[in-house]
Amino acid sequence: MSHTTRAPRAGEVHGTHYHFVTRDEFEALAAANGFVEHAEFGGNRYGSSRATLAKQAESGRVPVLDIEMEGVKQIRQSGLPARFVFIAPPSTAELERRLRGRGTESEASILKRLKQAELEMEYAKTPGVHDKIIVNEDLDAAYRELEDFVYAPAVAESS
Repeated sequence: MSHTTRAPRAGEVHGTHYHFVTRDEFEALAAANGFVEHAEFGGNRYGSSRATLAKQAESGRVPVLDIEMEGVKQIRQSGLPARFVFIAPPSTAELERRLRGRGTESEASILKRLKQAELEMEYAKTPGVHDKIIVNEDLDAAYRELEDFVYAPAVAESS
């Protein structure tokens, strides 16, 4: 489960959706090597817990991390066995429509997220960075494509 310094959105529960922590708590965990990756996004810190990842792997589950490009770089450099999928919006205009439709973001936050999304989409074009790119045109179809990739046999990684 991820840790974040952002405030919970409506309906989000601490310990279920995220571990919501203060910036000081986050920085202490990062300093103690408590994350396999961590980064700042939209003015908030996010990190994937090393302990949670290990627990999931030990239980036979396939851990799936929702991370941005700095996290991808950190995981790639760590040598951890991983496959990388980029979930792309159909277009920047559609991404903006979806962000505005949530009704959970300020104008400044939306603009910051759109700017970051442009950087992420440009990074995704780098050869070899991602094993698969899925365009989220239709949520159900994109989910099925992701699920098929996640549960594909390991030999499929080299194709």
